[in-house]
Amino acid sequence: MNVPKQTSDIYEILNKGQFICSNSTHLQVRKLFEVIEEDDNYDILCQYFFQIKLILEKGDEYYYFSRIESKVDLERKLENAFRWIDIIDFFKTYDNAFTSGYSFTAHDILVRLKVDAVLKSKLDGLKKWSNTEAYQDSINEIIKMLCKDGFAEPENEILKSFKVLSSFRYLENLIDSIHIPEEVQSEIPE
Repeated sequence: MNVPKQTSDIYEILNKGQFICSNSTHLQVRKLFEVIEEDDNYDILCQYFFQIKLILEKGDEYYYFSRIESKVDLERKLENAFRWIDIIDFFKTYDNAFTSGYSFTAHDILVRLKVDAVLKSKLDGLKKWSNTEAYQDSINEIIKMLCKDGFAEPENEILKSFKVLSSFRYLENLIDSIHIPEEVQSEIPE
């Protein structure tokens, strides 16, 4: 098996739970995306990583690792999914166009928070995840989570703006895949 010479770089990023996105603000990450896309590299890398019990997954303009999980890990993942559902709900309330490629600043969200009671209420609900009381601190903490988990990156240091990466579609797909039967929907509180 002839793996690409950038395989170790790909492994380093993906093994940290990060994503390799086509629209990353980092040139190196975009180049790694192109390497995976080249010829048969995706299939070769899938076979290579499978040998060490890692599954190279392909999303819409992004790649990530998944693993076969134990029950304890699944419970942790479910808790993380609940957290991300709340966070996405907050950002989609802020702007329904909040998706891959979207640029934003914490300041813009804070300004909108002052005139939008629903957004403020959703941010209050996120304080359990951000562990902060001040709205500015909560917003900064949530943005830090987005960046840490590979769903956004700083775009402009001077303006303190951030760019939503294509890996954000992973979260959107997660939410879209949740199916709640009609007979149960009436039992779910708003």
